[in-house]
Formats: sequence, structure tokens, C-alpha cells
Amino acid sequence: MSPLRVAVIIPALNEEQSIAEVIAALPKNLIDEIIVVDNGSTDRTAERARVAGVTVLYEPRRGYGFACLAGIRRAEQRNPDVVVFIDGDCSDYPEDLPLLLRPIAEGYDLVIGSRMLGKREPGSLLPQALIGNTIACGLIRMGWRVRFTDLGPFRAVRTAALRRMQMSDPTYGWTVEMQIKAAKLNLRSTEVPVRYRKRIGKSKVTGTLAGTVKASCKILYTIFKHLVSRSV
Repeated sequence: MSPLRVAVIIPALNEEQSIAEVIAALPKNLIDEIIVVDNGSTDRTAERARVAGVTVLYEPRRGYGFACLAGIRRAEQRNPDVVVFIDGDCSDYPEDLPLLLRPIAEGYDLVIGSRMLGKREPGSLLPQALIGNTIACGLIRMGWRVRFTDLGPFRAVRTAALRRMQMSDPTYGWTVEMQIKAAKLNLRSTEVPVRYRKRIGKSKVTGTLAGTVKASCKILYTIFKHLVSRSV
């Protein structure tokens, strides 16, 4: 791979049990900066990230998108070639980062780490997540003729492409917004298989009925919002 300046953003909410493990597993030789965005944790997430020696930001407005946007603002100060997003719950394998960077080095703008194509630990993706992924990706394919299998959080995107996307969703619609905007802008997107395992701790989304309903509604709303704006 050609040398790439890489910033890794880790949105984190109450991940004190796992955040240090995620940071330790990231291949540091490929990364210029690791940014943990504490999204209002009430535990020692920020403390453990600081001890691990990475940049720690605080974004008090609860929401996955808010945390990602805060991380992007920090990352752009150093003008990386690529921004990588990965969750702080240790469900993804940070060691798989080279799999996402290789297509970027070959000219792709957006690379999604697909849990559907990769090897999953039994029970790591709950039925509601599997169904939601299938429906959302099917709607994207029908609306923009672009095939995705997953809305997975482990992803890499060229900074130039990220700027063009003008990301704005503050909460659960973040990942699907990125994939829709990549399709609308005719960016070069692809997926690579990544491994996936049961997260450490309880999911804030699929781990509760309320989280599942809110996330599902927001994802569907985001898709249909873009479909409607395309037709007017």
C-alpha cells in the first residue's frame, strides 16, 4: 500500500471495559492519530483512553453522529488522507484495519467493513440488527442502484470525499447517511469482509427495545428523506 496519513475516530459512550483493548489492538504503524470522542460517559472511558496515550475529546451532546462530527473536526486539523471510524466496544477487530485501507490505496473513496461478508461470532449480531441491515441496504440498492450488504460502523473514507459528503446526522442515521451520500455523489465505494464478535458490555442500540426502535426509525427516515429530495 502507498503511504496514507490515517486518523482513527472512536466514538465512545461508557466503554471503560473495552476502550483500552480497542486502542491497543489498532496497528499503530498505519495510524497518525487516534481520537476517542467521549460522548458523555458516566464511567472512566475518557480516563482509560488518556492512559492509553491517545487524543481524547469530550462531546456532551449525546448521539453517535455528534461524536463522529467532533472527531472529524479534530482530525482535519492534521489533514489526514483517510478517516477511519470504529466503535469502542471491541466488537470489531481493529487488527483488520489494513483490509479497509488497501482499497483506499487502490483508489476507492469509501470502504465499509462488512460483517455480513465476514466471519461473525454466533450471537454477535442480534436478529433485529440483521433484519435492519437487510431492509436498509435493500432500499439503498433500489433507490440508488448501489449494492451494500451492511451499515457496519467499521469504515474508512477519504478525507476529500468526507468533505464532499457534508455529513450532518447527529444520531443513529450517521452510517446510512454516509452510504447514501457516497452513492448520490458517485463516489467509488466497496466493502471488505471483516470479523465480528460479541461486544463487551451492553449495546446502547440493539441491546434495548427503545434503542432498537429509535435507531430503526431514524435509519428509515434518513433513507426516505433522501429519496424524497431526489424526486423533487
